[in-house]
Amino acid sequence: MEDRITEAIREKLADAADLRFPQLTRREANGGTVAGKARAVIGMRRAGKTSFLYQCLAGRLAAGVDRERLVYFNFEDERLAGIEATDLGTLLDLYYRAHPTLRRAETVTWCLDEIQVVTGWEAFVRRILDAENVEVFLSGSSARMLSREVATSMRGRAMETVITPFSFREFSAARGVSLPATHLSAATKSHLQSLFDDYVAVGGFPEATAMPTERERVELLQGYVETVLFRDVAERHSVSNLVALRAFARQLLRNAATLVSVSKLYADFRSRGIGVSKETLLRYLEYFEDAFLLFTIPLATPSERRRQVNPRKCYLVDHGLSHAFSPAAGLDRGHLIENIVACELHRDSRDLAYVKTARGGEVDFLATRFDGSQTLYQVSANLTNAATFDREVQPLIDAADEFPEARRLLLSEPPLPRGRSMPAGIEFMPVWHWLNTCQ
Repeated sequence: MEDRITEAIREKLADAADLRFPQLTRREANGGTVAGKARAVIGMRRAGKTSFLYQCLAGRLAAGVDRERLVYFNFEDERLAGIEATDLGTLLDLYYRAHPTLRRAETVTWCLDEIQVVTGWEAFVRRILDAENVEVFLSGSSARMLSREVATSMRGRAMETVITPFSFREFSAARGVSLPATHLSAATKSHLQSLFDDYVAVGGFPEATAMPTERERVELLQGYVETVLFRDVAERHSVSNLVALRAFARQLLRNAATLVSVSKLYADFRSRGIGVSKETLLRYLEYFEDAFLLFTIPLATPSERRRQVNPRKCYLVDHGLSHAFSPAAGLDRGHLIENIVACELHRDSRDLAYVKTARGGEVDFLATRFDGSQTLYQVSANLTNAATFDREVQPLIDAADEFPEARRLLLSEPPLPRGRSMPAGIEFMPVWHWLNTCQ
């Protein structure tokens, strides 16, 4: 008689053969593979990693790959309790026993979800990459499937795809809207603006966008953060000072798109009786970044020392988290929009930083693309006030001295103030239009 694990594997393979890949919102992430390397699909919990695996399989099926060569296998199953690395060989043997003509003759795509529950899974994946004709996708929600762990355990044998909450284009697609990137009619512009207002209010976590009420959405997002704090940070790093951990997280979540001064936060916590050192707060910030809860960007400078000593700007993985942890009356639309732009640039930039000009002004972003081209971005929620317009434009003018080859772009919500025009060399684009085209 077969043992329990072998029987469960056989049943799950049969289920996988009958699985109909769900039709979900298409993600814009890289779903390709490189010979000899696995594709590690990582990112914050509930951002849509499993859905992306389905998308990769469905795309191959649509391209003509035989269905039996597309295998989705989820290891988070009570029937597999106690599974060990040696059982993974059984998974392979049972599959090829059912499809003997495929072995080493045809490429088989394996999507191994929640594989981190199997201790020692890395050696199995490396072995099949070397010995079999396969492409392998890996994913999981545990802290053990975060980028640092994947890079270490796979020893250079994995390429990463980071899945983030919906971009504005993906959000629009999830709402069933497909909008042109050019030649926008008045009606299309109005539709874009309306969608953008919804996006600013709701955020991009797929499940949260479907919540019928704000209360349910807030509770859902708060639950996401609690899970990250306790499972991906506290348990993973043996953090015992949970009071300081949660207080620090709440402070960052409520203050998106701002400079992080650990010294000031340390002094504030000390005055409130929260005992924690500056060094510990710096470690917590690193833990939050590792768990994809947020990311930080440095000052744009060729000096590594200046990058290290100057404060970094903090952005949330999704602006919806700011809604979930801030009083509605305290939300700053400008910061929310800046966070949205930061996430878009973070997805598609080789390097991202902020700029301090010689006159003391600040440009929100200097984005360096993979082709080496650079763009300076200034982001504002509203430019109808002439003084605000001048304050936002002047740093872009000044930054040209240090970055003469960089394109300069001002993103905001129209209209511009009466009597003001864009200075030479600076372009203006409605932020919702830029997000739809990402020029």
